[in-house]
Amino acid sequence: MVDSVEGIRRSESFFGEPGVAGFTHRAFTKSMGLDDEDLARPVIGICNTYSELNNCHRHFQELCRAVKYGVLQGGGTPLEFPTISLGEIFQSPTSMLHRNLAAMDTEEMIRSQPLDGVVLLTSCDKTTPAALMGAASADLPAIIVSGGPMLDGYFQGQTLGACTDCRRLTAEHRAGTLDDATYRAVEDGIVRSAGHCMVMGTASTMNSLTEALGMALPGNGAIPAVDSRRLRLAQASGRRIVGMVAQGLRPSHILTREAFENALTLLAALGGSTNAVVHLPAIAGRCGVDLPLDLFDEISRRTPLLANMRPIGAYQMEKFFHAGGVPTMLRELLPLLHGDQLTVTGATLADNVADAAPADGDVIRSLAEPLQPEGGLAILRGNLAPDGAVIKHAAASPELHRHRGRAVVFRNLDDLRARIDSPDLDVRPDDILVLQNVGPVGGPGMAEVGNFPVPARLLREGVRDMVRISDARMSGTAFGTVVLHVAPESAVGGPLALVQDGDEIELDIPERRLQLLVDDAELAARRARWQPPAPAYSRGYGRLFLDHVNQAPLGCDFDFLVGSDPTGVDQQAKF
Repeated sequence: MVDSVEGIRRSESFFGEPGVAGFTHRAFTKSMGLDDEDLARPVIGICNTYSELNNCHRHFQELCRAVKYGVLQGGGTPLEFPTISLGEIFQSPTSMLHRNLAAMDTEEMIRSQPLDGVVLLTSCDKTTPAALMGAASADLPAIIVSGGPMLDGYFQGQTLGACTDCRRLTAEHRAGTLDDATYRAVEDGIVRSAGHCMVMGTASTMNSLTEALGMALPGNGAIPAVDSRRLRLAQASGRRIVGMVAQGLRPSHILTREAFENALTLLAALGGSTNAVVHLPAIAGRCGVDLPLDLFDEISRRTPLLANMRPIGAYQMEKFFHAGGVPTMLRELLPLLHGDQLTVTGATLADNVADAAPADGDVIRSLAEPLQPEGGLAILRGNLAPDGAVIKHAAASPELHRHRGRAVVFRNLDDLRARIDSPDLDVRPDDILVLQNVGPVGGPGMAEVGNFPVPARLLREGVRDMVRISDARMSGTAFGTVVLHVAPESAVGGPLALVQDGDEIELDIPERRLQLLVDDAELAARRARWQPPAPAYSRGYGRLFLDHVNQAPLGCDFDFLVGSDPTGVDQQAKF
């Protein structure tokens, strides 16, 4: 394929190429029913992550039609194409193992096709960061349209949230306070519609952050999946991408250091998912922007928690939407934001939210009267996590914010499953549970198992939370005093690998400290005896993942993908 010419769209170069190449391009495209008038318009790709193995995306065919209408209204020619669809529920061992693969798929399909711009349909947890990573690297005009949150769940008068209440009710079932019949009956009412989880989990968090980053139209984060306004947003996004092509407005113009700081501020104010602490550095890394963990902590300390949202607060995404959603949050946060940042609308962030509804003081609190004085996340350091660890302290038990306890260690997920409910497990309520070898390499893929269960025996005694420490992630819908993303991870020889039963560990969230209270000489002796676990894969994508995945503080991206254009080639000039 030929390079595009200055001022000529990529699709014009492709379809107007002289000789047999251009003839073939036009002839094969006309076989799909398109004509010369269609080929003269900007060609807009619609990246559709629909799959029948992704329940969150089951309405995407209708959403895609709405985008197509918008592209046509804007004067473009829409062409739909699929990429990998990552659904949390169906994928094993974890969809996080395939986020980078989805990002590569997205990047290469954008770059290799004769597209002038792209609309990216996302929803479930990993699809949004994967799309942003791929779009940032390809750097063609791009806009995110998410599928939106599902409707609230209901059962016997209770409002339920997936999967916060999945975990809460499962704990009660394991404790013997919820019978089998009721436990099963809840299944019929907790997931009532298409869309992603309706609490402030990872999907709600990441799709909300698209607005703060400037990569989606206002409203993208919270309009319910089945609300007709979601279709109208999709249609408006289709129109807007044609305008972005005309303006030459690309991700590299939008995804600046200041845009990422805006996203971190919104993350703190939302009490959003700890998974964003992995995804945002990965997206930023594709743009050549460094997001150190200490920046997350710095911004969280200075940003009040404003969103009264589960699993921290009282409400779910339907109420959040009706209270004004992300535009209202951003309007309230403007004194803490870079309001002059450019967005996909062609206007600034401050312009986008100028007419947003004011905070209602309940679902969305004001800066003057926040839910909590600090944001929801904290970064911990110490000899147990020299490169950092993360905790959603706003969802942790206050009495455990400062805690010393005896370690009860599980060597891996299989060991945990085998012994967590054993009546012979030597465990007390004030112990600290430690899970090793579940990080990016050890997992493999860093599954959402960090909020592993309290032992059944203690549940029956009334215990509902304990300090838990691992190198895994946890779902944004989860809660508890859970230390995550310990880095370096145990499978590559991080200090977590050296913890043994009976060791004393100190957690001090106000001081941001995570310390293994074992002397250096003993730790050195243990390190000399340590052996890495056998690799989970010897071939294929799994082997590629193990060989090249970065640690959690760098976003778990592949080392060879970091940077917007590591080859130095002007990818805008290529098909």
